[in-house]
Amino acid sequence: MPRLNPINQRRWAQFKRNRRGWWSLWIFSVLFVLSLGAEFIANERPLLVHYDGDWYFPVLVSYPETTFGGDFPTEAEYRDPFIAELIEADGWMLWPPVRYHYRTINFASESAAPAPPSADNWLGTDDQARDVLSRLIYGFRISVLFGLVLTIASSLIGVAVGAMQGYFGGRTDLYGQRFIEIWAGLPVLYLLIIMAGFVQPNFWWLLGIMLLFSWTQLVGVVRAEFLRVRNFDYVKAAKALGVSDWVIIFRHALPNAMVATVTFMPFILTGSITTLTSLDFLGFGLPPGSPSLGELLAQGKANLQAPWLGLTAFFTLAIMLTLLVFIGEAARDAFDPRKALAEKPK
Repeated sequence: MPRLNPINQRRWAQFKRNRRGWWSLWIFSVLFVLSLGAEFIANERPLLVHYDGDWYFPVLVSYPETTFGGDFPTEAEYRDPFIAELIEADGWMLWPPVRYHYRTINFASESAAPAPPSADNWLGTDDQARDVLSRLIYGFRISVLFGLVLTIASSLIGVAVGAMQGYFGGRTDLYGQRFIEIWAGLPVLYLLIIMAGFVQPNFWWLLGIMLLFSWTQLVGVVRAEFLRVRNFDYVKAAKALGVSDWVIIFRHALPNAMVATVTFMPFILTGSITTLTSLDFLGFGLPPGSPSLGELLAQGKANLQAPWLGLTAFFTLAIMLTLLVFIGEAARDAFDPRKALAEKPK
């Protein structure tokens, strides 16, 4: 494992001293890693089947019903009592903790949908008899992945634009600022609602549309840093020695600007997740049927007699955003030079 330089070692140590941010990072990382394997936690297919001396992995591979002694060549329905009896007569099945996929409808529920929490559905079902817990797990994964991809992509564009404006200055900075002022003033939500009337939104469509506007958040911060750095003596010396502008930007000036970028990224991630949730709540987000925290909130609003719908989605979203805010605060303190000066021994 490569060793960190002394400055980054100090920053990492400062981050770890913030216990709230440190534990928030661990908790959020564990939850996100677990959600990446959602198919192994919540699924309508068994993880493993041992039948007639052979091993099968339904969670990864689709098998026809005839494989287990059934009558039809269609995909086996492992929750069907008939198929379950065939398998258990000459083998066994290993199920995930939650025996429902986010799209699985519980036809065997004894209560009308939305059904309250029970031993079969730990957090109840939604208004279409789908397991709420499984939809939370998959919805958490989609929300975080959407936020991460959007945050990384928008940060790359924002840093590049801010670097060019701040380093070259002059007309590049003037025209760039005027364009950003106009572009950032456009009503993004209304544009998304209008576009949703012409195109069925999906994950990548929403990501592309949001990326068109989200990159402006970092431009001002990076631009200010480059305006400051370009007047430093080592930058002037590099120019005098004939070093190209792009080498100066990426090798000498950009590391300083990345400090502001890293401290700002957790808050961009928070805003990205909130935006996706808001669009899903309004019905202009992911396609119908997709696991979504916003859709669960909308179901809770439409089914006030089923408080578990809105409450589970609300607390999941609140915990997620709280953890990200704590991480962002810890990162901000770790990269704050005033903190380092305050902690130096006198």
